[in-house]
Amino acid sequence: MSSIKQFQVTFDCAEPERVARFWCEVLGYVVPPPPAGFATWDAYDRSQSPEDRGSWFACGDPSGVGPRLYFQRVPEGKVVKNRVHLCVRVGTGLVGEERLAALEAECARLLPLGAVRVRLLDDGNDSCIVMQDVEGNEFCID
Repeated sequence: MSSIKQFQVTFDCAEPERVARFWCEVLGYVVPPPPAGFATWDAYDRSQSPEDRGSWFACGDPSGVGPRLYFQRVPEGKVVKNRVHLCVRVGTGLVGEERLAALEAECARLLPLGAVRVRLLDDGNDSCIVMQDVEGNEFCID
């Protein structure tokens, strides 16, 4: 039996580069170097057929620990709630007001990037803030 050591998280979206750059800012991820033979990603993109230009973008954890994020263009828009979402863990080990303050600070950092605050879920012990990325995909700050 084989054991999977790496995986990537794939996002369906309308504007792959825009969504990828948003998540780079959220997670501290970086865009990898362009493919061999291309000085920039724009040069690579221009080498593609017109229908393939801008059809995908990717980014990764600079430490190599977190999963690669891959963004692919799809023709349909988001219609319903995500079945899978990312949780941005900023309050780990914190409780009460200290945890809530850390969540609110991260929320405030993400709003100018284009994130949207949806609601605070707080039962007194374990709280999280539900948000949306630049294309309306839900994620949590917890």
